[in-house]
Amino acid sequence: MQYLWVFLIGGLVCMLGEVLIITTKITSARILVCFVLIGVVLQAVNLFEPLCAFAKAGINVPIIGFGASLAKGAIGAVKSYGLIGAFTGGLQATAGGIAAAIAFAFIFSLICKSKTK
Repeated sequence: MQYLWVFLIGGLVCMLGEVLIITTKITSARILVCFVLIGVVLQAVNLFEPLCAFAKAGINVPIIGFGASLAKGAIGAVKSYGLIGAFTGGLQATAGGIAAAIAFAFIFSLICKSKTK
C-alpha cells in the first residue's frame, strides 16, 4: 500500500507539471522554479516533514524535495552561523546532488551531440 501512495503522490506532482506545460504558456523552467519554491515554502512552514512521512519518495524525489532540502539547510545554517548561513546552508545541504548533476551533465555532453532547433 505504501508503494501505491508513493506512486500516486509522485505521479500527481508530475501530472501537475505536465498540465501546466500543456495548458499554459508558462515555460518549463518557470514551472521548475515554482516547484522549488513550493518545496521551500512547505519546509519553511513545517508542512514538508509530515507530507514526506506520508508520501515518502513520492514528494521527496521530485524537484519539490530539492527545494525543501535547500530551505532545511539554510534554516539550520542560520541557527548555527547567523545571517551568513542563509547564503551557505542551502548549498551545503544540496552539494552532493548539485555535484552529481554537473558530473552527469558533463559525461552526457561528451557522449551525446547537441542539436539546435
